[in-house]
Amino acid sequence: MERCSATRLNHDVNQATESEFISASGQHRRMPLLWRDGRSAIASLRHHWPEYLMEVGEVGCYLFVACMIATLLQHPASIVRHSISSAMVRRALMGLAMGTTAIAIVTSPWGKRSGGHFNPAITLTFYRLGKIEFWDAWFYGIAQFLGALGGVALASYALRGALGDDAVRYAVTVPGRYGSAVAFVAELTISFILMLTVLFVTNRKVMAAYTAYFVGALIALYYTFEAPLSGMSTNPARTFGSAVHANYWHALWIYFLAPSLGMLAAGELFLRVRGAAAPYCAKLHHANQERCIFHHANTKSR
Repeated sequence: MERCSATRLNHDVNQATESEFISASGQHRRMPLLWRDGRSAIASLRHHWPEYLMEVGEVGCYLFVACMIATLLQHPASIVRHSISSAMVRRALMGLAMGTTAIAIVTSPWGKRSGGHFNPAITLTFYRLGKIEFWDAWFYGIAQFLGALGGVALASYALRGALGDDAVRYAVTVPGRYGSAVAFVAELTISFILMLTVLFVTNRKVMAAYTAYFVGALIALYYTFEAPLSGMSTNPARTFGSAVHANYWHALWIYFLAPSLGMLAAGELFLRVRGAAAPYCAKLHHANQERCIFHHANTKSR
């Protein structure tokens, strides 16, 4: 198996990923490009199907836990709902559960190999930054949406109808009392912060090993304090999975557009701050023995 943090097998590929030009000062500067290496969809699927299935499982796990915890905390028949009257405390518990789940996914064997994205907006941003091949990005996105649908379906079966109660409603994400405009700005902001954190932490050698914990902490904080504004998604697949089962389509565009724009904006800021130097890899957990299908930068995280 390839070591993500040390392999040199992709050296020639990386040079194609980052085009070089000579600036007015005569220095070489690398500009990251969207990547397409000519590999067909069939070839990508044949070689990388394990990573795609891992993304299915990761998103499915995240949605399954979200639905189970939402039912435990919100269903009228739940003893936990009756024991905890404070909505903020319940949101904090939800955040703790989902943050812990995110940490477990990223640091699991599957997360270490697939990169632990479980979010189409994260995959899209890494594609923009030249870290993911064209068809890999497509298949990751498809896998993530399928995983979301499967996770909610499994939770619905396990909960025997409780997930469809009006108080739970398949854990859908909807704009809060301040309306769609505020929800859009909130989703844009939290997605921007999440992606920017991932990029800077994974590309600092002393911090990279703790990326999962930064992500988990942000998710916990978002559920506690931001959820009243937008329902807390940052993930188009996460919202889509619940929306399909609940047959609830109100303001769905917010949860597709805002996270994607926010994370892409974070990627652009990252490039500007680093003088157009691309991130090292698209994994959220680099230091492991698992295979890496992504394109590596010529310089490692500092």
